[in-house]
Amino acid sequence: MLAAVDHVQLAAPAGSEDALRAYYVDVLGMTEIPKPPVLAARGGCWFGAGAVQLHLGVEVDFRPAKKAHPGLRVTGIEAYAARLKSLGASVTWDEDLPGYRRFYSEDPVGNRLEFLEPVVRRSGPGG
Repeated sequence: MLAAVDHVQLAAPAGSEDALRAYYVDVLGMTEIPKPPVLAARGGCWFGAGAVQLHLGVEVDFRPAKKAHPGLRVTGIEAYAARLKSLGASVTWDEDLPGYRRFYSEDPVGNRLEFLEPVVRRSGPGG
């Protein structure tokens, strides 16, 4: 039986680790997770924030996916989007998912990332 998503793996070109670190650590606010030595020899890097883990692995003939992406739940989405923009990251808002505020961004190698936060509906009197 499935219990949870352990991590999401994204691809990246060889030699992009420094750019990935700058984005995932400095822009998104994640922490780099040391890779086991046998895996570190393959290149790439891993990042975490709370229960979220993103692994970036080197892929020969890398091409970023245009549609596929992880959906990352955030709190304070307006402030988070402002942070990304102020640090030079793209922020493209999308209003098409009922019950959520969300935007998309891209990492330095073109991987698409979705950031979303549920909209809290406040009930009125009697509701």
